[in-house]
Amino acid sequence: MLLFIVLPRIGNIHKNAIKKTSRILDEKDYISMPVSFLSFLAGLIDGDGYIQITKSTKGFITMKLVISLHLNDLSTLEYIHSTLKLGKLNVYRDLINPRCKLVINRTELQKILFPLFLYHNIFFLTETRINQFNLAMFILKNDIKLFNEIPLKVENIFELPKNANDYTLLHFFKNWIVGFTCSEGSFFIKTNNDGCFQLKQRIHTNLFEAFKLVFNTNRKIDTTNGFSQFSVSSKSDIQTVINFFSFQGLHPLIGLKYIQYIKWLSDLKNSTRYNKLNYPNL
Repeated sequence: MLLFIVLPRIGNIHKNAIKKTSRILDEKDYISMPVSFLSFLAGLIDGDGYIQITKSTKGFITMKLVISLHLNDLSTLEYIHSTLKLGKLNVYRDLINPRCKLVINRTELQKILFPLFLYHNIFFLTETRINQFNLAMFILKNDIKLFNEIPLKVENIFELPKNANDYTLLHFFKNWIVGFTCSEGSFFIKTNNDGCFQLKQRIHTNLFEAFKLVFNTNRKIDTTNGFSQFSVSSKSDIQTVINFFSFQGLHPLIGLKYIQYIKWLSDLKNSTRYNKLNYPNL
């Protein structure tokens, strides 16, 4: 089955833009790309990515998707870049805030990434990112070229689930959580020696209530200071977290978050409180 039949291009793409597009995989490789990876990627973008839509000096629309991480987590972007075969990897060795960025251009979004998300019914789950996606899709589908022609309101390609349970019914949600954890999650030991798993971002009431359902806990979501924070530390909750990340066959944690998780497991095993839990072979 040809790529343009299964993954139709979104909007018009000038032939010169296609020539400049970075190398891509064979058609069948994109179609067969694991849903677990794409779901993971959506979660990571919800945390550390953004779809940038700006105005050029001549008034035209420029568009790109950017994933930005600390330079110490370069291996995460190298993994994504090598798997997707899309985008350009940039390194910024600023002494104060060294960063690395994967930049996926407009043509690559039109031709590959957005069609893949649509084909597999995968979408972003934070309000900011899904609004950026819906706006980008509207611009592309309607071939809007000038920035001042962007309407104030656009139709939604995807809408966020209406309640916490509806999040859990999404076929990609668990792998999305793994990607989101690589961005917004933490595994650490408290000063009182309690093990803790935490997810934190700006207020997303239903999304964070859905985390409680997935991890089967009644712990209250902390919403102080304009952030939602999901945090667990009891023995039963920690075992559920370990089961989720090590025994459910999901996309693995990668990069710095994987290193943090492995160290966390080692520290838990050496703790008298948690040493009898069921751990993966390290």
